[in-house]
Amino acid sequence: TTQTIQVMSEETRQSLRGLLPAISIAIVFWIIGILMWQISGYIEALLNFAYLGTSVGLGLGVYAILPRKKKPRGRKLAQFMVGGYMLLFMGIFISNNIQIEGFFFSLLSGAMGAAITHYLMAKILGPLLFGRLWCGWACWTAMVLDLLPFTRSPGRVPGRLGYLRYAHFVLSGIMVLILWYVIGPWVGQDNSITALFWVIGGNILYYVAAIGLAYKYKDNRAFCKILCPITTILKTTSRFSLIKVKADVSKCTDCGACEKACPMDIKIRDYIHEGKRVTSTECILCQTCINSCPHKVLSLSVGLDFRGPEHLRQRA
Repeated sequence: TTQTIQVMSEETRQSLRGLLPAISIAIVFWIIGILMWQISGYIEALLNFAYLGTSVGLGLGVYAILPRKKKPRGRKLAQFMVGGYMLLFMGIFISNNIQIEGFFFSLLSGAMGAAITHYLMAKILGPLLFGRLWCGWACWTAMVLDLLPFTRSPGRVPGRLGYLRYAHFVLSGIMVLILWYVIGPWVGQDNSITALFWVIGGNILYYVAAIGLAYKYKDNRAFCKILCPITTILKTTSRFSLIKVKADVSKCTDCGACEKACPMDIKIRDYIHEGKRVTSTECILCQTCINSCPHKVLSLSVGLDFRGPEHLRQRA
């Protein structure tokens, strides 16, 4: 029927629009890889960025073209391709310390190591374009957390638990300073047994804490909201992100499906009612809200809106 054809055409157009972020991000990573290769002379730089960009782009592309119920497979694909590569290959096999402590050690040494490159691209400059996409599509901690059963968050825990992630960030920096000046710079050296210790030991602690918090608060992403130190960087840089979620207000029926599905407890309807894009720095661009909306109200968009309110849902 004509109505069926129109619906199919609209779904096709949405799929094609959804491929644009996938292609754009892949191209950006390839360009960075080529530039890094030409500057450093190391082909490994090109291969590294090409793999990461292709993995995220592939996941986003699969997400865009799959039917609604199967879309999450695209995000899981990207999480395991990128997270597995960064943790198992870069971290354990090559022994690069890409924990937050490795970033601090690299800053102290002045060396442009793997941690500096990773944080510069994924946590500082990258979010100016694609926000906290890393948290939603590439984090090796989240790739495990998203397999846990608490997919519907009951809301933020009232109080000031969220400040613990800032304390974690500061304490990690203080610990590195003490180790650097008391024991010596070798304690944070890449491609060594100490780097391997940081990667394995650090991630064991992260997984234990993250899974424990998930079961305590019945929320897969409780660790991200309470204890993850990386968010302290990402919440700052992602504020300037060009890519954010927008809404077609004329289609919204105020059903609340988007808010119930959001793993980061963002009160999306507040942004819709205000006629604004979702400017919350808690947004991880997972697109769960977009996929859950029965009226196709939400979509990704490119724009400039550097400041905005934080509308977050708290549990009763």
